[in-house]
Amino acid sequence: MYKIVFLRHGESTWNKKGLFTGWVDVDLTPHGRHEAREAGRKLKQADFKFDIVFENFFKRCRETTQLVLGEINSQPKIRKDWRLNERHYGALEGLNKKAQVEKYGEEQVFIWRRSFKARPPKIKKGSHYDQSDNLMYLNKGIPVPLTESLQDVERRVKDFWQEKIIPALKQNKRILISASGNSLRALVKFLSGMSAEKVMSFNVPTGLPLVCELDKNLHYQRHYYLATKKELLAAVNKVKNQIKLKK
Repeated sequence: MYKIVFLRHGESTWNKKGLFTGWVDVDLTPHGRHEAREAGRKLKQADFKFDIVFENFFKRCRETTQLVLGEINSQPKIRKDWRLNERHYGALEGLNKKAQVEKYGEEQVFIWRRSFKARPPKIKKGSHYDQSDNLMYLNKGIPVPLTESLQDVERRVKDFWQEKIIPALKQNKRILISASGNSLRALVKFLSGMSAEKVMSFNVPTGLPLVCELDKNLHYQRHYYLATKKELLAAVNKVKNQIKLKK
């Protein structure tokens, strides 16, 4: 039996403001830092240790990783991989989610946020939040999308899993993946065989460690959170309610 831990970063400044974040590089809030430390304490209590951490290119994930490792007093190797980046929300990046609900309706915004195949409108090249000229990506030959669906994200995380995770697991490495909500949703969908319909209602809250168990042949068995039912319900509802308007 193999266990691998997935962790979405703690609350970011744009999570708190209710903005579409995507590839925009934003900081954690003080509460997000608290969530990261709490995740570290939960992992320590459950006796998790890591040989390697894979994380994406965003400072919200990098800081989460460091705060977690500080709690468990561990110094594993850290490897960055752009394929763990958040889904690119195209022209929605930087926009307020509830404002878009008022403009386009809750159903349309829900489709943009949660559906498997739908892509938001493309971001305009040269616009404020366009990342296509970001040297951090250009110098590494990393293709920056103008928009993505969850299906697009699943393709890249599937390649990442096969290239990086399977060889590491075969070497019995203990692994933490520190990433973003949609890259982790896509990973769980791919591994578990979750349907496109079911993934629409599958949420990954900030700062709650998600343990994925695989059998000896690296086949998915189950996943669960290191959290009480009350903690998980509150965290999931917080994600769900991001586009709910007050009546």
